[in-house]
Amino acid sequence: MNKQKRVCAIHDISCVGRCSLTVALPILSASGVDCGILPTAVLSTHTGGFEGFTYRDLTADIQPISAHWQQLGLEFDAMYSGFLGSFEQIDLVGELFDTYRRPGNLVLVDPVMADEGKLYSIYSPEMAQGMAKLCGKADIIIPNITEACFMVGEEYKPGPYDKAYIENLLKKLAELGPKQVVLTGVHFDEKTLGAGVYDVNANTIEYVTSQKVEGHFHGTGDVFGSALLSALLKGKTLANAAQIACDYVYECIKITLDLNQERRYGVAFEMALPILMKKLGLM
Repeated sequence: MNKQKRVCAIHDISCVGRCSLTVALPILSASGVDCGILPTAVLSTHTGGFEGFTYRDLTADIQPISAHWQQLGLEFDAMYSGFLGSFEQIDLVGELFDTYRRPGNLVLVDPVMADEGKLYSIYSPEMAQGMAKLCGKADIIIPNITEACFMVGEEYKPGPYDKAYIENLLKKLAELGPKQVVLTGVHFDEKTLGAGVYDVNANTIEYVTSQKVEGHFHGTGDVFGSALLSALLKGKTLANAAQIACDYVYECIKITLDLNQERRYGVAFEMALPILMKKLGLM
């Protein structure tokens, strides 16, 4: 049996509302991955659809945690960053990537900061510039279209899109430094939704899609990223991993609607985990 893969997931903890670490940890764990966590902040709920949430910045804890890990000689097969709790964390997370970088491991950055044409309430344009810098240290980045536009200075447009607009974004994102780019929220019609996948070294662009469901569903970006990384660690190609992640997100949304759950609490990803595990060859 091959050695179990170990991931370091660098995200916030939203105590209620399925996103960030409360999504990444269970999905990666169910996929057979040893998932270590480095919390960037603790919130009573996520920031979408809730008011009056508490927020504790954990910037001061990042270096001491890393120092202890270094004493233990920990190594990671992948580093996976998402929502960061402060602008200062950008450089700290970049240092983590440098510290734990070794031949064959993977650095995946989800530059979580914006959606539907707007930055999240706690973020500033300065954060977008910093996230672009952090993406330069990644092997793979997985921004949505809003985040991509903020990082490369392009005008945000709502979809449906044409391929020229998407491929321009993909190539500009690649100029930040990553070897591979997965741009989420791509749709060329009103029936499908998916991602554009750009492999810089191979100079190939592919598209993956699933059925589009109207409306906004919180946490689906984290579900997508966690499923994508799970598939990559199982040896899937980037395009295949993106398709698996795209299909899994659709199944999560479908189950959430079937259960008539309140959307602001996130999607019922737990109920769809067997579907993901089958696609990964674990069942």
